[in-house]
Amino acid sequence: MVKKIFAQTYLWILLLLLYSPIVIIVIYSFTEAKVLGNWTGFSTKLYSSLFTTGTHHSLMNALVNTITIALLAATASTLLGSIAAIGIFNLKARSRKAIGFVNSIPILNGDIITGISLFLLFVSVGITQGYITVVLAHITFCTPYVVLSVLPRLKQMNPNIYEAALDLGATPMQALWKIIIPEIRPGMISGFMLALTLSIDDFAVTVFTIGNQGLETLSTYIYADARKGGLTPELRPLSAIIFVVVLALLIVLNYRVDKAKKKYE
Repeated sequence: MVKKIFAQTYLWILLLLLYSPIVIIVIYSFTEAKVLGNWTGFSTKLYSSLFTTGTHHSLMNALVNTITIALLAATASTLLGSIAAIGIFNLKARSRKAIGFVNSIPILNGDIITGISLFLLFVSVGITQGYITVVLAHITFCTPYVVLSVLPRLKQMNPNIYEAALDLGATPMQALWKIIIPEIRPGMISGFMLALTLSIDDFAVTVFTIGNQGLETLSTYIYADARKGGLTPELRPLSAIIFVVVLALLIVLNYRVDKAKKKYE
């Protein structure tokens, strides 16, 4: 009984520490105060100001850049990671283990090391840093996470289904699209969501590959804003909106996964 109470108390304290800052940001997004923690009455002015044309042009540009880069990087890394996972899965045990170890290095490696490495690579090759280099950098560090998301689905798949499809006259490409892809789709969706979140959240790699052509993402915008002595108040409603959207996507995704599980039970 004591252990159960202790475990539940520990869990609630952990959840409180994790989510209380987010709750505070959401609450103070409904007041006009420029300083977080100073409540001046309920208001939605910050939300209207956020979407007023021209008022925060640079912030909205940073948001658009962040979303488009994240979508491009997540889509490309999902395709590359899924293909790589299929290839790794079909290797011999020793080769699979070796490639799996190599795939884990970028994940365990520090972001700052990855950022510096990519920066030196782009400089040595002569690629002008900007939008393209940021997308390429995000694809680079997102792909290993997709591989890790897809591999467990391949291990759960019955390998005889693919062989049966080939025996029944399907081409390897038809078997891939009609057998393997449906089996690993949940892993691909999870990998896409993870890559999307990592890309939106990234700062260390982005700041080394963004160049000096005026391109900004949310992370670099917030960093530059903080160095000026404070954060733009409109960042509070923007953070609240992003949190709600991500939460809604997770709820829908989990609902669809649970529904699919019940369908096959």
